[in-house]
Amino acid sequence: MANPIIRLFRTRIYMAVFLLSLLLMMGVFGFKLMSNYSWIDAIYMTVITITTVGFGEVQPLDDVAKLFTVCLILASVVIVGYALTVITEYILSTNDFEELKQKKMQKKIDGFTNHIVICGYGRNGKQAAKKLQAYDKPYVIIEQDKEVIDKFQTEDIPFVLGNANEDETLLQAGVDRAHTIICALPNDADNLFVVLSARQINKSLIIISRASMETSYEKLKLAGANNVILPDRIGGDHMASLVVVPDLIEFIDNLSIVGKSNINIEEIPINKLYNTTEVKTIKDLDLRNKTGCTVIGYKDGNGDYIVNPEAELPLVANSKIIVLGRPEQIQKLNSLYNIKSGIN
Repeated sequence: MANPIIRLFRTRIYMAVFLLSLLLMMGVFGFKLMSNYSWIDAIYMTVITITTVGFGEVQPLDDVAKLFTVCLILASVVIVGYALTVITEYILSTNDFEELKQKKMQKKIDGFTNHIVICGYGRNGKQAAKKLQAYDKPYVIIEQDKEVIDKFQTEDIPFVLGNANEDETLLQAGVDRAHTIICALPNDADNLFVVLSARQINKSLIIISRASMETSYEKLKLAGANNVILPDRIGGDHMASLVVVPDLIEFIDNLSIVGKSNINIEEIPINKLYNTTEVKTIKDLDLRNKTGCTVIGYKDGNGDYIVNPEAELPLVANSKIIVLGRPEQIQKLNSLYNIKSGIN
Protein backbone atom coordinates (compact mmCIF):
# COMPACT_ATOMS: atom_id res chain seq x y z
CA MET A 1 0.00 0.00 0.00
CA ALA A 2 1.33 3.43 -0.93
CA ASN A 3 2.43 5.85 1.76
CA PRO A 4 -0.28 8.46 2.66
CA ILE A 5 2.07 11.31 1.72
CA ILE A 6 2.72 9.79 -1.71
CA ARG A 7 -1.02 9.24 -2.22
CA LEU A 8 -1.67 12.90 -1.35
CA PHE A 9 0.89 14.12 -3.87
CA ARG A 10 -0.51 11.81 -6.53
CA THR A 11 -3.96 13.31 -5.97
CA ARG A 12 -2.52 16.83 -6.33
CA ILE A 13 -0.67 15.81 -9.50
CA TYR A 14 -3.86 14.41 -10.99
CA MET A 15 -5.58 17.71 -10.14
CA ALA A 16 -2.75 19.71 -11.77
CA VAL A 17 -2.95 17.59 -14.94
CA PHE A 18 -6.73 18.04 -15.03
CA LEU A 19 -6.45 21.84 -14.67
CA LEU A 20 -3.76 22.05 -17.38
CA SER A 21 -5.89 19.95 -19.73
CA LEU A 22 -8.94 22.11 -18.99
CA LEU A 23 -6.92 25.28 -19.61
CA LEU A 24 -5.63 23.92 -22.91
CA MET A 25 -9.14 22.96 -24.08
CA MET A 26 -10.56 26.35 -23.10
CA GLY A 27 -7.78 28.15 -25.00
CA VAL A 28 -8.19 26.06 -28.16
CA PHE A 29 -11.97 26.39 -28.29
CA GLY A 30 -11.78 30.08 -27.31
CA PHE A 31 -9.44 31.03 -30.16
CA LYS A 32 -11.35 28.81 -32.57
CA LEU A 33 -14.71 30.43 -31.81
CA MET A 34 -13.63 34.03 -31.20
CA SER A 35 -11.07 34.50 -33.96
CA ASN A 36 -12.20 31.82 -36.38
CA TYR A 37 -8.76 30.17 -36.31
CA SER A 38 -8.13 26.77 -37.78
CA TRP A 39 -7.63 23.98 -35.22
CA ILE A 40 -3.85 24.03 -35.77
CA ASP A 41 -3.69 27.79 -35.34
CA ALA A 42 -5.91 27.62 -32.25
CA ILE A 43 -3.65 25.00 -30.65
CA TYR A 44 -0.58 27.04 -31.61
CA MET A 45 -1.96 30.25 -30.11
CA THR A 46 -3.05 28.45 -26.93
CA VAL A 47 0.37 26.86 -26.37
CA ILE A 48 2.39 30.06 -26.97
CA THR A 49 -0.02 31.97 -24.71
CA ILE A 50 0.07 29.47 -21.84
CA THR A 51 3.85 29.09 -22.02
CA THR A 52 4.34 32.88 -22.49
CA VAL A 53 7.11 32.35 -25.05
CA GLY A 54 6.34 35.68 -26.75
CA PHE A 55 5.74 34.70 -30.39
CA GLY A 56 3.41 36.88 -32.46
CA GLU A 57 -0.27 36.20 -33.18
CA VAL A 58 -1.27 34.20 -36.23
CA GLN A 59 -3.55 37.10 -37.17
CA PRO A 60 -4.54 40.34 -35.41
CA LEU A 61 -6.92 39.92 -32.46
CA ASP A 62 -10.01 41.99 -31.82
CA ASP A 63 -10.78 43.44 -28.40
CA VAL A 64 -12.79 40.43 -27.21
CA ALA A 65 -10.02 38.03 -28.25
CA LYS A 66 -7.45 40.23 -26.54
CA LEU A 67 -9.43 40.17 -23.27
CA PHE A 68 -9.76 36.41 -23.59
CA THR A 69 -5.99 36.15 -24.13
CA VAL A 70 -5.32 38.25 -21.02
CA CYS A 71 -7.56 35.97 -18.94
CA LEU A 72 -5.88 32.90 -20.44
CA ILE A 73 -2.42 34.25 -19.56
CA LEU A 74 -3.44 35.03 -15.96
CA ALA A 75 -5.07 31.61 -15.53
CA SER A 76 -2.05 29.88 -17.05
CA VAL A 77 0.33 31.67 -14.66
CA VAL A 78 -1.64 30.33 -11.69
CA ILE A 79 -2.28 26.82 -13.01
CA VAL A 80 1.17 26.21 -14.54
CA GLY A 81 2.78 27.61 -11.39
CA TYR A 82 0.66 25.28 -9.28
CA ALA A 83 1.58 22.28 -11.47
CA LEU A 84 5.32 23.05 -11.31
CA THR A 85 5.11 23.46 -7.53
CA VAL A 86 3.31 20.16 -7.07
CA ILE A 87 5.72 18.25 -9.31
CA THR A 88 8.77 19.77 -7.61
CA GLU A 89 7.43 19.01 -4.14
CA TYR A 90 6.61 15.47 -5.20
CA ILE A 91 10.15 14.83 -6.46
CA LEU A 92 11.73 16.29 -3.33
CA SER A 93 9.30 14.50 -1.02
CA THR A 94 9.88 11.18 -2.78
CA ASN A 95 13.61 11.49 -2.15
CA ASP A 96 12.97 12.51 1.46
CA PHE A 97 10.55 9.61 1.87
CA GLU A 98 13.13 7.11 0.58
CA GLU A 99 15.66 8.51 3.03
CA LEU A 100 13.18 8.35 5.91
CA LYS A 101 12.22 4.80 4.94
CA GLN A 102 15.87 3.75 4.98
CA LYS A 103 16.43 5.40 8.35
CA LYS A 104 13.36 3.67 9.76
CA MET A 105 14.54 0.32 8.39
CA GLN A 106 18.05 0.84 9.77
CA LYS A 107 16.61 1.70 13.19
CA LYS A 108 14.69 -1.57 13.11
CA ILE A 109 17.84 -3.48 12.15
CA ASP A 110 19.82 -1.77 14.93
CA GLY A 111 17.32 -3.23 17.39
CA PHE A 112 17.99 -6.81 16.25
CA THR A 113 20.07 -9.19 18.35
CA ASN A 114 20.65 -12.89 17.85
CA HIS A 115 19.29 -12.51 14.32
CA ILE A 116 20.33 -13.98 10.97
CA VAL A 117 22.14 -12.12 8.20
CA ILE A 118 21.62 -13.33 4.62
CA CYS A 119 24.18 -12.19 2.05
CA GLY A 120 22.63 -12.15 -1.41
CA TYR A 121 18.98 -12.38 -2.39
CA GLY A 122 19.25 -14.80 -5.27
CA ARG A 123 17.62 -18.22 -5.43
CA ASN A 124 19.34 -19.56 -2.30
CA GLY A 125 18.92 -16.32 -0.38
CA LYS A 126 15.21 -16.12 -1.16
CA GLN A 127 14.67 -19.71 -0.07
CA ALA A 128 16.54 -19.10 3.19
CA ALA A 129 14.52 -15.95 3.86
CA LYS A 130 11.28 -17.79 3.14
CA LYS A 131 12.12 -20.49 5.69
CA LEU A 132 13.19 -17.99 8.35
CA GLN A 133 10.05 -15.95 7.80
CA ALA A 134 7.95 -19.08 8.26
CA TYR A 135 9.55 -19.48 11.69
CA ASP A 136 9.20 -15.76 12.55
CA LYS A 137 12.96 -15.42 12.90
CA PRO A 138 14.44 -11.94 12.56
CA TYR A 139 16.78 -11.61 9.61
CA VAL A 140 18.51 -8.97 7.52
CA ILE A 141 19.38 -9.27 3.83
CA ILE A 142 22.48 -7.68 2.35
CA GLU A 143 21.99 -6.98 -1.35
CA GLN A 144 23.94 -4.69 -3.68
CA ASP A 145 21.36 -4.59 -6.49
CA LYS A 146 19.01 -1.70 -5.71
CA GLU A 147 16.44 -2.92 -8.23
CA VAL A 148 16.10 -6.14 -6.24
CA ILE A 149 15.65 -4.15 -3.03
CA ASP A 150 13.04 -1.85 -4.57
CA LYS A 151 11.14 -4.89 -5.83
CA PHE A 152 11.12 -7.01 -2.67
CA GLN A 153 11.64 -4.69 0.30
CA THR A 154 8.75 -4.49 2.76
CA GLU A 155 8.45 -3.83 6.48
CA ASP A 156 8.80 -7.61 6.99
CA ILE A 157 11.83 -8.01 4.70
CA PRO A 158 14.63 -5.69 5.85
CA PHE A 159 17.42 -4.97 3.37
CA VAL A 160 20.82 -3.34 3.64
CA LEU A 161 22.04 -1.89 0.35
CA GLY A 162 25.73 -2.57 -0.10
CA ASN A 163 28.52 -5.02 -0.81
CA ALA A 164 28.69 -7.86 1.73
CA ASN A 165 32.47 -7.95 1.24
CA GLU A 166 32.78 -4.64 3.07
CA ASP A 167 33.02 -4.63 6.87
CA GLU A 168 30.93 -1.46 7.05
CA THR A 169 28.04 -3.20 5.30
CA LEU A 170 28.30 -6.24 7.57
CA LEU A 171 28.25 -4.02 10.65
CA GLN A 172 25.28 -2.13 9.25
CA ALA A 173 23.46 -5.48 9.07
CA GLY A 174 24.42 -6.17 12.69
CA VAL A 175 26.83 -9.07 12.16
CA ASP A 176 28.52 -8.22 15.46
CA ARG A 177 25.20 -8.99 17.24
CA ALA A 178 23.96 -11.77 14.93
CA HIS A 179 23.47 -15.45 15.67
CA THR A 180 24.10 -16.72 12.13
CA ILE A 181 25.21 -15.46 8.77
CA ILE A 182 24.22 -17.22 5.54
CA CYS A 183 26.59 -16.50 2.64
CA ALA A 184 24.46 -17.10 -0.45
CA LEU A 185 26.44 -15.07 -2.97
CA PRO A 186 26.83 -16.68 -6.42
CA ASN A 187 30.63 -16.33 -6.45
CA ASP A 188 32.72 -18.60 -4.17
CA ALA A 189 35.47 -15.99 -3.86
CA ASP A 190 32.96 -13.45 -2.57
CA ASN A 191 31.57 -15.95 -0.08
CA LEU A 192 35.10 -16.73 1.09
CA PHE A 193 35.82 -13.05 1.71
CA VAL A 194 32.54 -12.62 3.61
CA VAL A 195 33.33 -15.66 5.78
CA LEU A 196 36.76 -14.24 6.66
CA SER A 197 35.36 -10.80 7.46
CA ALA A 198 32.39 -12.08 9.45
CA ARG A 199 34.56 -14.43 11.52
CA GLN A 200 36.90 -11.58 12.35
CA ILE A 201 34.00 -9.36 13.47
CA ASN A 202 32.13 -12.00 15.49
CA LYS A 203 34.08 -14.98 16.81
CA SER A 204 30.98 -16.81 18.06
CA LEU A 205 29.00 -16.34 14.85
CA ILE A 206 27.60 -19.44 13.14
CA ILE A 207 28.59 -19.17 9.48
CA ILE A 208 26.83 -21.12 6.74
CA SER A 209 28.17 -20.66 3.24
CA ARG A 210 27.15 -21.73 -0.22
CA ALA A 211 29.78 -23.13 -2.58
CA SER A 212 29.52 -23.73 -6.31
CA MET A 213 32.75 -25.74 -6.66
CA GLU A 214 33.91 -28.67 -4.55
CA THR A 215 37.42 -27.19 -4.45
CA SER A 216 35.99 -24.27 -2.46
CA TYR A 217 34.66 -26.50 0.32
CA GLU A 218 37.88 -26.85 2.32
CA LYS A 219 38.85 -23.22 1.77
CA LEU A 220 35.57 -22.00 3.20
CA LYS A 221 35.90 -24.37 6.18
CA LEU A 222 39.44 -23.14 6.84
CA ALA A 223 38.24 -19.54 6.57
CA GLY A 224 35.83 -20.15 9.44
CA ALA A 225 32.57 -21.47 7.98
CA ASN A 226 30.75 -23.88 10.27
CA ASN A 227 28.85 -25.44 7.39
CA VAL A 228 29.41 -25.37 3.64
CA ILE A 229 26.54 -26.30 1.34
CA LEU A 230 27.05 -27.52 -2.23
CA PRO A 231 23.60 -27.11 -3.84
CA ASP A 232 24.56 -29.02 -6.98
CA ARG A 233 25.84 -31.99 -4.98
CA ILE A 234 22.74 -32.05 -2.80
CA GLY A 235 20.51 -31.89 -5.85
CA GLY A 236 22.39 -34.68 -7.62
CA ASP A 237 22.40 -36.91 -4.54
CA HIS A 238 18.70 -36.34 -4.06
CA MET A 239 17.86 -37.27 -7.65
CA ALA A 240 20.03 -40.39 -7.49
CA SER A 241 18.42 -41.39 -4.18
CA LEU A 242 15.01 -41.16 -5.81
CA VAL A 243 16.22 -43.91 -8.13
CA VAL A 244 17.91 -46.10 -5.49
CA VAL A 245 15.54 -45.70 -2.52
CA PRO A 246 12.53 -43.76 -3.86
CA ASP A 247 10.07 -44.62 -1.08
CA LEU A 248 12.53 -43.65 1.65
CA ILE A 249 13.29 -40.29 0.01
CA GLU A 250 9.60 -39.64 -0.54
CA PHE A 251 8.98 -40.33 3.16
CA ILE A 252 11.80 -37.97 4.18
CA ASP A 253 10.47 -35.28 1.83
CA ASN A 254 7.11 -35.60 3.55
CA LEU A 255 8.71 -34.72 6.89
CA SER A 256 7.69 -31.15 6.25
CA ILE A 257 9.64 -28.42 8.00
CA VAL A 258 8.52 -25.48 5.89
CA GLY A 259 6.64 -23.65 8.63
CA LYS A 260 5.59 -23.69 12.26
CA SER A 261 2.07 -24.89 11.48
CA ASN A 262 3.07 -28.08 9.67
CA ILE A 263 6.44 -29.24 10.97
CA ASN A 264 7.01 -32.93 11.66
CA ILE A 265 10.50 -32.80 13.09
CA GLU A 266 12.03 -30.49 15.66
CA GLU A 267 15.26 -30.02 17.64
CA ILE A 268 14.95 -28.96 21.28
CA PRO A 269 17.64 -27.91 23.79
CA ILE A 270 17.57 -30.05 26.91
CA ASN A 271 17.69 -27.03 29.21
CA LYS A 272 14.23 -26.05 27.92
CA LEU A 273 12.76 -29.38 28.94
CA TYR A 274 13.85 -29.49 32.58
CA ASN A 275 16.30 -28.16 35.18
CA THR A 276 19.54 -29.92 34.25
CA THR A 277 21.01 -29.70 37.75
CA GLU A 278 19.40 -33.13 38.27
CA VAL A 279 20.03 -35.24 35.17
CA LYS A 280 17.09 -37.07 33.66
CA THR A 281 16.81 -39.68 30.94
CA ILE A 282 14.61 -39.90 27.86
CA LYS A 283 12.45 -42.34 29.78
CA ASP A 284 12.06 -39.89 32.66
CA LEU A 285 10.78 -37.15 30.36
CA ASP A 286 8.17 -39.53 28.91
CA LEU A 287 7.57 -37.31 25.88
CA ARG A 288 5.87 -40.11 23.98
CA ASN A 289 3.00 -40.37 26.47
CA LYS A 290 2.81 -36.64 27.16
CA THR A 291 2.89 -35.35 23.59
CA GLY A 292 2.97 -38.29 21.19
CA CYS A 293 6.41 -37.26 19.89
CA THR A 294 9.24 -39.76 19.50
CA VAL A 295 12.89 -38.99 20.23
CA ILE A 296 14.85 -40.06 17.14
CA GLY A 297 18.18 -38.33 17.75
CA TYR A 298 20.47 -36.88 20.38
CA LYS A 299 23.29 -34.34 20.09
CA ASP A 300 25.69 -33.92 23.01
CA GLY A 301 27.58 -30.81 23.99
CA ASN A 302 30.54 -31.80 21.79
CA GLY A 303 28.39 -31.95 18.67
CA ASP A 304 28.32 -35.77 18.43
CA TYR A 305 25.08 -37.38 17.30
CA ILE A 306 23.33 -40.55 18.42
CA VAL A 307 20.60 -41.89 16.15
CA ASN A 308 17.66 -43.60 17.85
CA PRO A 309 19.04 -43.14 21.40
CA GLU A 310 18.23 -45.58 24.21
CA ALA A 311 15.51 -44.69 26.70
CA GLU A 312 18.04 -44.75 29.55
CA LEU A 313 20.35 -42.22 27.89
CA PRO A 314 21.13 -39.33 30.32
CA LEU A 315 20.14 -35.94 28.92
CA VAL A 316 22.89 -33.63 30.11
CA ALA A 317 23.13 -29.85 29.92
CA ASN A 318 24.03 -28.14 26.63
CA SER A 319 22.71 -31.07 24.60
CA LYS A 320 19.72 -31.39 22.28
CA ILE A 321 17.18 -33.99 21.28
CA ILE A 322 15.54 -34.40 17.88
CA VAL A 323 11.89 -35.42 17.99
CA LEU A 324 9.52 -36.72 15.32
CA GLY A 325 5.76 -36.37 15.32
CA ARG A 326 2.68 -35.14 13.53
CA PRO A 327 2.28 -31.34 13.34
CA GLU A 328 -0.27 -31.27 16.15
CA GLN A 329 2.05 -33.37 18.36
CA ILE A 330 4.98 -31.03 17.69
CA GLN A 331 2.76 -28.07 18.55
CA LYS A 332 1.65 -29.76 21.75
CA LEU A 333 5.29 -30.36 22.71
CA ASN A 334 6.23 -26.74 22.03
CA SER A 335 3.20 -25.47 23.95
CA LEU A 336 3.80 -27.81 26.90
CA TYR A 337 7.37 -26.62 27.41
CA ASN A 338 6.85 -23.09 26.03
CA ILE A 339 9.34 -23.69 23.25
CA LYS A 340 9.67 -21.43 20.22
CA SER A 341 10.50 -23.38 17.07
CA GLY A 342 13.75 -22.81 15.23
CA ILE A 343 16.97 -21.20 16.43
CA ASN A 344 17.49 -21.38 20.19
